[in-house]
Amino acid sequence: MATMRDVARRAGVSLATVSFVVNDTKPVSPPTRARVEAAMAELGFRRNVLARALASQRTHIVALVFPALEHRLGGTALSVVTSAAVAASERGFNLVLWPVGDESQLEDYVSGGLVDAVLLMEVTAQDPRVPLLERLSVPFGLIGRTSEPGDLPYVDMDFEGTVAAGLDHLTELGHDRVALLLGELGPSLAGYGPIARTEAAYLEQVRERGLDPVVLRAPQDPRSGRLAAGRLVDEHPDVTAVLALNEDALHGFVNGLVARGRAVPDDVSVLGMATSPDAISTADPAVSALVAPGPELGRRSVGSMVDRLEDPAAPVVQELVACTLQLAGSTAPPRTVAAPVRTTAP
Repeated sequence: MATMRDVARRAGVSLATVSFVVNDTKPVSPPTRARVEAAMAELGFRRNVLARALASQRTHIVALVFPALEHRLGGTALSVVTSAAVAASERGFNLVLWPVGDESQLEDYVSGGLVDAVLLMEVTAQDPRVPLLERLSVPFGLIGRTSEPGDLPYVDMDFEGTVAAGLDHLTELGHDRVALLLGELGPSLAGYGPIARTEAAYLEQVRERGLDPVVLRAPQDPRSGRLAAGRLVDEHPDVTAVLALNEDALHGFVNGLVARGRAVPDDVSVLGMATSPDAISTADPAVSALVAPGPELGRRSVGSMVDRLEDPAAPVVQELVACTLQLAGSTAPPRTVAAPVRTTAP
């Protein structure tokens, strides 16, 4: 097995210089660093992660905390995790996923000095993990927001903007009875940011537009989505369009509408919100959606976290990222509204 001394000989530098490169403890000029790294690659040298951590007083590990027992890791969340791991690697860090929901367990993990920083996913309005991390004085950031984030660092989806974009799209098509389908989570995730913010924005915006609100809730699975479609048809037969923030129930909801004799989009338009590309492409029929910026959330949250680790004076990032409208044919003017006539210039 190659040693740092072997690398030093091959690169023509001192052993100390190799140590500086391996442990990232002192700056090394780009040409010298490139020579050392080329020698490491040629000799098959592998960094000793523990030795590097001891030398730099850093683990170079960022923990991504996801309460897996309370919330399934869906397509959007998985895209956040994947992109965050890639971004961390590009900055010389490793990302570990901690499926931790209990604060005492999180405290045990953090107190052990296993990581340099923590990123919290599935943030709730009064998230108890935030004061815990503040008390432990560990650097942390949020992928999401609390109800009053103050000066907390966060990167989050712009749910208010997403609701506005969805209502704009449907009302411009002529819909004036637009319902909202939301997910339903357990008590441990009460005040879950995406659901709470989306519902609040929807209720405010439909009233501002002079529309009557209709809110449906369903657990996050296809069968529950199918049942929710039946409730919509029975209780609100005049609804002609639905905004859906419930990725895992979306397929069942669309199939439930079809099973009850409602064609999509001729009878009911369906527009997903904050969904992954896979969720909309695998539905039958395919579902138009405002696609979640999962990869951007992962990249930007890790980037801002590493910036603060490398420079504690770096500004705190508070950023909202927009969803992107992707049409797949599940929205159209209601039957009572004629579709706009398109003309072609001679």
